[in-house]
Amino acid sequence: MAVGAEITGQHSEAIKAALKKVKTKLLIDGQWVDAKSGKTFPVEDPRTGDIITHVAEAQAEDVDLAVKAARKAFDKGPWPKMTGRDRGKILMKFAQLIEDNNDELAMIESLDNGKPYQIAKAADIPLSVDHLRYYAGWADKIHGKTIPVDDKFGKHLAYTYKEPLGVIGQVIPWNFPALMLAWKLGPSLACGNTVVVKVAEQTPLSALRFGELALEAGIPPGVFNILTGDGPGAGAALTKHPGIDKCAFTGSTEVGKLIMKAAAEGIKPVTLELGGKSPCIICKSANLDEAVEVAHQALFFNMGQCCTAGSRTFVHESIYDEFVKRAGERASKRKVGDPFADDTEQGPQVCDEQFQKIMDLIESGKKQGAKLVCGGKRFGDKGYFIEPTVFADVKDDMRIAREEIFGPVQSIFKWSTLEEVLERANDTEYGLAAGVYSKDIDEVHALSRGLRAGTVWVNTWNQFDTAMPFGGYKMSGIGREHGEEVLDHYTQTKAVYTKLAEPVAWQ
Repeated sequence: MAVGAEITGQHSEAIKAALKKVKTKLLIDGQWVDAKSGKTFPVEDPRTGDIITHVAEAQAEDVDLAVKAARKAFDKGPWPKMTGRDRGKILMKFAQLIEDNNDELAMIESLDNGKPYQIAKAADIPLSVDHLRYYAGWADKIHGKTIPVDDKFGKHLAYTYKEPLGVIGQVIPWNFPALMLAWKLGPSLACGNTVVVKVAEQTPLSALRFGELALEAGIPPGVFNILTGDGPGAGAALTKHPGIDKCAFTGSTEVGKLIMKAAAEGIKPVTLELGGKSPCIICKSANLDEAVEVAHQALFFNMGQCCTAGSRTFVHESIYDEFVKRAGERASKRKVGDPFADDTEQGPQVCDEQFQKIMDLIESGKKQGAKLVCGGKRFGDKGYFIEPTVFADVKDDMRIAREEIFGPVQSIFKWSTLEEVLERANDTEYGLAAGVYSKDIDEVHALSRGLRAGTVWVNTWNQFDTAMPFGGYKMSGIGREHGEEVLDHYTQTKAVYTKLAEPVAWQ
């Protein structure tokens, strides 16, 4: 890789060494190739807005080549015909190589995305490893059933196969680039599918390094193909391509609708993990210090760039004023700065487009009458940093209450009764996650049962485990990631009836 802007500061030499290992081309059929057009696009450092490097810009003709390579690998290659145990061994090796390069990958992730390096090193990359290992363990445990059937038309042996779907088109977001790639790759490859991945144009670098490690692990050519490019070009061409058998997408609800329309033309299954506007309900029985910290982390983690962000903080009227005061104090102390500094809690937003969107929503909150408790401005004079921002006295019809901000903006609402807060919490098109902070078990049960969300956290937030299903209600998506449930999204079930000769000894 030819590094563009000068990289300075903490870990600069290690970052430069890591970047030199990253390919800047497309991975198609096991080979690193330029885009057919020869076009490239810049990758920015969100700390400064400077260009780090340029990578290949895939277009429709490159998508076609990648899909054909994946089809050949599925129809004629060894991967789907391999035993699950052998696939699992290769995936285990892939996971091990990622773990061996943990610090290097975390540096690439932080430089590309802006998230604190210490978090990428301790969470993003290790969790990617865990995810791949979990599904490597599933690879030889995906099987059908023998099923007793009515014998009035003769005796039959009836059983099912679980077979891979085929070629999977996967579109990866920019907020957790490595981890979301692992979420998609693990189950699809374990089931024997081949994949074409379109990574986010804002954050392509960690995926490209993953591709190198996948080849080193022994994943056959054409099984894992990587396209770098934008949504209207490469993304749309992939999701519309007649050669894919399924599309899996994580990203905005707006784009999710477009993918569903494209899939409908070919009657293709989709799984969609989309936006959220998650309510975090603080009850009067809560330990106030703990509740403030949980609500703070629920919103501000990853610079607020989480689909599960607790972006609507509902606080009981009896503790509301004190909660607002402490929430503002906590946000004001949040350390914003270079993601490679050890004490940084919050880095920059991923790009200028996101920065401008967030600042526009902050201005809307001011204009619509919400009380600005702290923050609300740009941080520094370069890059895409935003001050941790807290609004109080937010009303349910304000833009900051309705729209997904995807930034470091906490909105605090007041509530009085359980019935009222439950109705208001559910009054959204989204239903990805929700949380309850309470020491009253009756409140916990009432709210966790009544909330229309795919995940409910009680006295915690952002707890994930690969074994637990994850996905949304309503316009937050279709299907589930994680656990055994996701395997159904990457397999087909075939029923087989075999007539048995008489006589048969039946027990």
